[in-house]
Amino acid sequence: MNENFSRTFIFIGRSGCGKGTQAELLKKYLEENDADKRPIFYLETGEQFRKLLSGDSYASRLAREVGERGELQPEFLAVAMWSEELLAKMTGGEHLIIDGSPRRLREAMVLDSAMSFFRRKSPVIVNIEVSKEWSRARLNGRKRRDDINEEEVEKRLAWFDTDVRPAIDWFRSGPSYGVVDINGEQTIEEVHREILKKIFNV
Repeated sequence: MNENFSRTFIFIGRSGCGKGTQAELLKKYLEENDADKRPIFYLETGEQFRKLLSGDSYASRLAREVGERGELQPEFLAVAMWSEELLAKMTGGEHLIIDGSPRRLREAMVLDSAMSFFRRKSPVIVNIEVSKEWSRARLNGRKRRDDINEEEVEKRLAWFDTDVRPAIDWFRSGPSYGVVDINGEQTIEEVHREILKKIFNV
């Protein structure tokens, strides 16, 4: 790596595409190859949502009701979660890796305002592309609690096309972001190598 500024990477893709795994591998690569040894802020919103859903607050109960109806959580919840983390932990000199947000176009626009506020240069959207069929097989295989209900899984797969993809297209249409499209239907190692090649040319 020969970049002389802190980098920002935003991982987006269908449920089960391996965003978390690839974000962790990129984090490890940065730790091992950044000559300046900048700290890395890894922001993962999925785990925050799971904690909210397992809680006993009024907000937790309402969020569980939304989930039980098979609906997407409102944007403000995600924005509140990652905003609180950014405000509390950003120092200005770190690399930033975001995994799991944004999930909707309006959330993407708010995240863009946060990137501008924190003076993040040239954020990169890492778009891990997999088919619905591939994603469905992965979700069925990992047997996580929120992957068991087939009807809910189908709704989550549909959400990507109706809600997440417009956010990707919005990032792609503007000059401030670079979008790298990655073939997610490869081995973990092959996906990681493609990410490194397209981002760092290594």
